[in-house]
Amino acid sequence: MAWDESRQLLSKNMNQFAAIRSQRSIRILIAAVGVIFILSIFWLLPSASTTKVLGFGQGHKTDSQPTAKTITTDNALITDLSHYFADYPIQKPFKERYGELGRRNRVLRDWLIQADTSSDPTKALLLNAVEEVAISQYPFLQNPQQPKSHHPLGDLRSSFDPNSAGIVIPTSDKTLRYAAHLIGSLRSVLNSTLPIQVVYAGDDDLSPTNRNHLSSLAASGPPITFLDILTIFDDTTLKLQTGGWAIKAFAALGSTFEKVILADADAVFLQPPEVLLHQEAFLHKGALLFHDRLLWKHAFEGRHEWWRDQIRRPSDEMNASLVWTEDYAEEADSGLVVLDKSRHDTLMGLLHICWQNSYEVREETTYKITYGDKESWWFGLELAGAQYEFSKHYGGIVGWENVDEQGRRGVCSFVIAHVDSKNRLLWYNGSLLKNKGQSGMENEYQVPDKWMIDAEWVKGARKQDHSCMVEGEVRSLTPEEMGVLERSIALAKMVDALVRPVEGD
Repeated sequence: MAWDESRQLLSKNMNQFAAIRSQRSIRILIAAVGVIFILSIFWLLPSASTTKVLGFGQGHKTDSQPTAKTITTDNALITDLSHYFADYPIQKPFKERYGELGRRNRVLRDWLIQADTSSDPTKALLLNAVEEVAISQYPFLQNPQQPKSHHPLGDLRSSFDPNSAGIVIPTSDKTLRYAAHLIGSLRSVLNSTLPIQVVYAGDDDLSPTNRNHLSSLAASGPPITFLDILTIFDDTTLKLQTGGWAIKAFAALGSTFEKVILADADAVFLQPPEVLLHQEAFLHKGALLFHDRLLWKHAFEGRHEWWRDQIRRPSDEMNASLVWTEDYAEEADSGLVVLDKSRHDTLMGLLHICWQNSYEVREETTYKITYGDKESWWFGLELAGAQYEFSKHYGGIVGWENVDEQGRRGVCSFVIAHVDSKNRLLWYNGSLLKNKGQSGMENEYQVPDKWMIDAEWVKGARKQDHSCMVEGEVRSLTPEEMGVLERSIALAKMVDALVRPVEGD
């Protein structure tokens, strides 16, 4: 609106004001005049710049094509807001602040998106604002090799190889055996040529000798690379050497791959991992997750109250969740996560996930209310407004047929199984061992031949006890699937001769 038009409108409103006798009407008109005056000033502010940007998901294929819109950038407002976020970062007690941090990350996401289509000085202003907030809220971003950098997030993003994709396996001396089984199977059984990066937290976590053992499993594929996470992030607020599951989120963030297939060391694949990069859910949303088992309905009231308090406006993905709508206990199996870090929304969601797994936050809340890192993945993406999609099925089972005391046919084992978008077995957790959690069964392998999904779980009393799925269709593994497992187990036995003496078993 031009200044003359604003002045004419002001004059008209003042004439109306003189004719009004009601005190309530006077207050309303004063407010209206004030709004018009303020808007007129903002329209004339020299600090504002106009930028044409794409809507959410800019630069990526989404369910709905992004639409161009014009955004007016108020430089003073951006500066004030970044100062506020930096001066008052989220601090303890953390429990009630997860949602607030998510909202802040949404602002950072929007600034990054807008910076992509802006020119200087607006571009520099936006990127500097993001860095100011990131340095304050995420001190772990300060790379120990560049501790005084004023743009640690930009440095990290620059370390991602453009258009790259690979498998990231966090492991340690304690999980070396399973990582060796996984790498051997990926390369020598499934013939995957995706690069593999093993992530660890210093020599005391994964020794040079054991890294050499893993390197020898590269077969004809690219060499296995290694990433000491302590050289990427400041460990002061993380304590990753003793953090257990916590290293996983930082492995995903710190990896040089732009598209990350993050796999637990005890994951077992029945198809080449390359298929994950072509799943529609990943292509459309940039983040593919897998569900846990449907268990313990209404058993964790406090957990659900906390989720609902922090998630004020659930996404469509959340509203489709049976954990969200029917109060089952656990949503995610984080043994496999697929992320596209080139997307700004995914990156901001991953920063939130990392924050949840930082030392003070995980000790106070994340690992107290939920089990380890499992729920932090969808929770961080959801709160930060990132797009993501779960596999359409809750966790199934791969194992052996059984008839229980009630005469119900089922499948029993010690693992959780998952399928691809065409309902074909894709992977399961728990290792190639029949029961890796049971003492005395360290060398017991057995090829499973049955599987079931979308049925009722009967959970074992203890973690090392087998569980069953009943009241569903008992399906047989295909000859190809059983062949993959047979060859993987045969290779695992050979690998054991290499790594287990070093492991000290």
